[in-house]
Amino acid sequence: MHSNSMKKGPERAPQRSLLKASGLTDSQIAKPLVGVVNSFNEIVPGHIELQTIARAVKDGVLANGGTPLEFNTIAMCDGIAMGHEGMKYSLVSREIITDSIEIMAKSHALDALVFIPNCDKIVPGMLMAAARLNLPSIFVSGGPMLSADGTDLISVFEAVGRHRVGKCSDEELLTLEDNACPTCGSCAGMFTANSMNCLSEAIGMALPGNGTIPAVYSARKRLAKRAGEQVMELYRANIRPLDIMTRKSFHNALTVDMALGCSTNSVLHLAAIAHEADIEFDLRTLNDISENTPNLCRLSPVKGGNHIQDLDTAGGVYAVMNELRELLNLDAMTVNCIDVGESIKDHKRRGDSVIRPLNDPYSATGGIAVLYGNLAPDGAVVKRSAVAPEMLQFTGTARVFECEEDAATAINALEIKAGDAIIIRYEGPAGGPGMREMLAATSSLAGMGLDNTVALITDGRFSGGSRGGAIGHVSPEATSGGPIAYVKDGDKISFDMEKYTISLDICDIELAERKKNMKLRPMPNHKGYHARYVKMVSSADKGAIL
Repeated sequence: MHSNSMKKGPERAPQRSLLKASGLTDSQIAKPLVGVVNSFNEIVPGHIELQTIARAVKDGVLANGGTPLEFNTIAMCDGIAMGHEGMKYSLVSREIITDSIEIMAKSHALDALVFIPNCDKIVPGMLMAAARLNLPSIFVSGGPMLSADGTDLISVFEAVGRHRVGKCSDEELLTLEDNACPTCGSCAGMFTANSMNCLSEAIGMALPGNGTIPAVYSARKRLAKRAGEQVMELYRANIRPLDIMTRKSFHNALTVDMALGCSTNSVLHLAAIAHEADIEFDLRTLNDISENTPNLCRLSPVKGGNHIQDLDTAGGVYAVMNELRELLNLDAMTVNCIDVGESIKDHKRRGDSVIRPLNDPYSATGGIAVLYGNLAPDGAVVKRSAVAPEMLQFTGTARVFECEEDAATAINALEIKAGDAIIIRYEGPAGGPGMREMLAATSSLAGMGLDNTVALITDGRFSGGSRGGAIGHVSPEATSGGPIAYVKDGDKISFDMEKYTISLDICDIELAERKKNMKLRPMPNHKGYHARYVKMVSSADKGAIL
């Protein structure tokens, strides 16, 4: 027992005394100590019910011979933070989550961990911690919201855009505000939170149903109890995260990512998790996987798409994996203590409308594409499955903005027209700082009916809820002197998502002249955590790791 280093022998009497002060008995102290890593708080709808999940996890641990010890980490809501300075803290919170878990698990010599995340940065932050600590671990999320009448949070964001152009009344907007998020849970579409919770299954770190069972279903509590029981089986079998999160399992996760049409943020986070697992993550391999993986699911934010509850009813992530089995590494290990092939074999898709058959997909290629060219030498990422066919190839006129707010002002003032290519720069990991999501901008464009005729290109990020010609993660970022820093109003921007290309249509000589004559924006004098973050953060193509 790893915890014996903290609790066993006469010299550890002071430590046992302190554990007893917390109410633990001698028999509880003698058992494996299982950290229950809870991200509960009373602000985030995806986390408001996590005390119930933690209670169920602890019941499972107790039932199978362990002593559960719960502690908390932070969790923020990207939706609440969206559109103001709060979003600058979203991505940076991922590393704090990872570090805080390391501190708690290491300082208290815990033997195993059950992670309870739900929303955007909490899932990858916890997966990074699991890889770093390499203690027997399992994940059980809080589950997704239900969708009412096919609406979700993105419906509200897009209604704001329609409201600005007189296509949505005050009463209609209020009705959506009151009803689009009808239950607790992570937002109902294949946005970043649900993408990462589904990929936790695909990478092998969560039981089937983790990504799709709705938050309010009793099956979610039963899943949590099973997770508590199963972590003890992982402990006894000495199966650890780095036995599960291997090169083969990352390939599986990316394959499922393409089939599901996950958030572009999944690329950023999988790169960061791979770094913690000491596994090379080459962004260029994504296009190879995308070329060979059909897109089997069309979930919100795709127009008319299904929601996570529909994916659950259709069989869930394991049913998608079973459909993809010829493309997966079936010998990769899972938290089921058996390999992928055994884990998924009995999980069949129900019907053809939510999960399409492998031989009759929504599209022959995957949901995400990485574009390369002189505007993005190190890559830019787009959720291709959420792009209208007419926007897969595009040439537009650059409208350049130095921050998200300036672009939003122009969009709201109806200054953007069909054929424009909006460039939002200095929003990268360091330049932002924190690589803000541009959901308010993309939703306004969609609400105004411009998502099929206007592109938005940025060194920042997009929400998993963004749709249209939204190309993010442009690397290198403007602050680092990437080509996006030298785009001018009126330049022509071209991309071809099927050929994975993006270009600033000027010659190399002109670009070199601009680099000589155009000065980069000075870095602001940041204070607090941002002051440290901007000194350490890497480029988006490296996962924006520290």
